[in-house]
Amino acid sequence: MELDFCFHNPTKIYFGKGAINNLKDELKKYGNTIMLAYGKGSIKKIGLYDELMKIFNEAGKKVVEFSGIMPNPTAAKVKEGIKLVRENNVDFILAVGGGSTMDCTKAVSMGAANDVEFWDYFYMNYNPPKNKIPFGTIVTMVGTGSEMNGGSVITNEDVKIKTGVVYPNMLPDFSILNPEYTYSLSKFQMVSGICDMMSHIMEQYFSKPDTDNVSDDLSEALMKNIIKNAYICIENPNDYNARGNIMWDATLALNTLIGCSKEGDWEVHNIEHQLSAYYDVAHGMGLAAISPSYYRHIIDFGLSKFKKFAINVFGVSTDNKTDKEIALEGINKLEKFFKNIGATTTLRELGITNKEELNEIAKTCFVSNSAYKVMSIDDIKAILQNAF
Repeated sequence: MELDFCFHNPTKIYFGKGAINNLKDELKKYGNTIMLAYGKGSIKKIGLYDELMKIFNEAGKKVVEFSGIMPNPTAAKVKEGIKLVRENNVDFILAVGGGSTMDCTKAVSMGAANDVEFWDYFYMNYNPPKNKIPFGTIVTMVGTGSEMNGGSVITNEDVKIKTGVVYPNMLPDFSILNPEYTYSLSKFQMVSGICDMMSHIMEQYFSKPDTDNVSDDLSEALMKNIIKNAYICIENPNDYNARGNIMWDATLALNTLIGCSKEGDWEVHNIEHQLSAYYDVAHGMGLAAISPSYYRHIIDFGLSKFKKFAINVFGVSTDNKTDKEIALEGINKLEKFFKNIGATTTLRELGITNKEELNEIAKTCFVSNSAYKVMSIDDIKAILQNAF
């Protein structure tokens, strides 16, 4: 472990079939007015909405609803939530859904509690919030790990920028994780989440330093667990044990634990964010389409780690092969895994037909300074063209 680090994660996790039973006691810690943040209504279909309303009523809470949060939540939607919080003097926000709902809730929490223009202040100028509206989460779609981190990704449609921030004081107060709440997800949504959590791990794993360290060993174990349980979930979406493993994998993938003493890359995310800003693609699917192209592009700059990945994660044989052949086989197996579970592995599959526009998108991408190879615009153009 070469680099100094500080690990602190105060989010309380309630995990399992009875996790919701802890909500009433948690709500006692906050004021009278609760804002319920959710998406387009799936929580009503699975009966969770009615269950929550009963709990709110028993706890004597006034409820303000903030619904319709979309995938790739927009700055306009955040402003709508901020207005609701201020007009109703909301004391606590409960985000129920996937990463989009949780990320939007964090932006609302920051924006409502601080007298600033939220987009410029938090997302463009990276000023950490001084205050927040307390919030918790109930996870119904796994992938982002937002239930146990301070990250939030928002899209500003006016300027075509999708970007994320991570603030240590923006972690949820508590999160409720019941694998059963994910049973109703479509295969597309489940697979997209699996690709997202895999990418979160790889972004930290494929980064300096590459000396033997606990964080990389944990990352390898998580990736192997995801791959094994992803196939089980595809075969039987209601396998509680497999769904539970995947749910906890997603949380551990981005609760900062495996990032300890690692610089992190995040260039795949930078590229996908801008792709989503232009085309509104499913985040995990975009990552799956870009990752193999990106890793082939930088393979020579982190060859030893790509070789280790191939051997330890995908069991690639080393017999009569060069280091690069081993490493490339690992990336090929990663791409095959994505295909096998039904993920998109080309930009065309995402519905992107204008190959020339990819060069314009490349010019808008943020560049990571901690990647194995710092990207130029030409590098990003090549990666997108090869992913097409």
